[in-house]
Amino acid sequence: MDFWPARVHLIGKDILRFHAIYWPAFLMSLDMPLPKHIAAHGWWTRNGAKMSKSKGNVVNPREVADAYGLDNFRYFMLREVPFGGDGDFSQKALIDRINSDLGNDLGNLLNRLIGMSGKYFEGRVECDTVSDYYQEELDEVNESLKKLEPFLFEMQIHRYLEELWRPLSVANKAIDKYQPWTLMKEGKEDEAMALNGLIATILAKVSIMLNPVMPKISPLIASALGFTINNESWTKLIVENQPLEAFTIEKIPPLFPRIEETLLDHDEPASGMKKEKVAEKEKKVQEPSKEEGIALIGIDQFFQTALKVGTVVKAEEVPKSKKLLLLQVDIGEEQPRQVVAGIKEWYSAESLLDTQVCVVANLKPAKLMGMKSEGMLLAAKDADGLSLIRPEAPKANGTKIG
Repeated sequence: MDFWPARVHLIGKDILRFHAIYWPAFLMSLDMPLPKHIAAHGWWTRNGAKMSKSKGNVVNPREVADAYGLDNFRYFMLREVPFGGDGDFSQKALIDRINSDLGNDLGNLLNRLIGMSGKYFEGRVECDTVSDYYQEELDEVNESLKKLEPFLFEMQIHRYLEELWRPLSVANKAIDKYQPWTLMKEGKEDEAMALNGLIATILAKVSIMLNPVMPKISPLIASALGFTINNESWTKLIVENQPLEAFTIEKIPPLFPRIEETLLDHDEPASGMKKEKVAEKEKKVQEPSKEEGIALIGIDQFFQTALKVGTVVKAEEVPKSKKLLLLQVDIGEEQPRQVVAGIKEWYSAESLLDTQVCVVANLKPAKLMGMKSEGMLLAAKDADGLSLIRPEAPKANGTKIG
């Protein structure tokens, strides 16, 4: 009875009548307090059908947790589907959440902080001057955090997590916007340190608010940042918005190693939560013609790829990378596209400025070493090296290829 009365009763939607009518009647007959809220969750389905032992389509949650990590699984279950609605479970959706939300947005941000603080300040991070340089970013982060509590009382956990991810977006954008490597080159060490402090502050706040959902991962993030998640740190960092104390960051292995996207779901029944390769029928479609040595496609498939001519308006080397260049390419849009290209072995940043390239413009954005890449350059490579594919004569930026 130490945990009674329960203010919120959490039940499945198909037993609402029993818990909203009969159960309260039982409580009233015993003069026991009634729940303040009854929250009914939806079903998890497979291929649109309710999971059922008789149908053999039940997912074993222990196998999923063992394969992908319990905290990762918890995050997916709470983030993927709005509370109250039904949600279709697939391994692909789970893998996408781990690689994108957890790997790219959260884990990679911590890796960037470890790298930047280690390179420029021997791992030391100070946060007391963050508000002097980055108050606008702090205000945006704190505004998002203020919105979180009502989502909990409304059982809108997916909205809670969606809003909690906005500060991570602020942090990643701040790195791209202020470029600590540029600040250091310009002798603005105080601003660079404050930027590291901003990233650390955001990670600290997010780890505290993420702790109920990911109780194993969140303390690891906090430990790397030199503090412990408890009531005291919650009051200090969230309620009172005090700065994080100076610390030397702990180098930890990547929290969310990338899961290969070729390990897709087979929609297998019951215990089929093994990470297997793509279905045979999909392989057959993709197998190249034995006569041609090339997979044949239709003209419609070809025109699904958007190829455009662009001009490199800015180019620089990616720190700590032997292969990558960070390019800004004008392809006739309002702003240049950022493209991370692995061509540093064959081209210097200076040699690419004001030259034209061919860009695959409708690729899904990806992150390489924490930097967003919004396209890919066309190139050819053989035993003699790599050459970019370029227009024979100058063309207007944005000119379509095909």
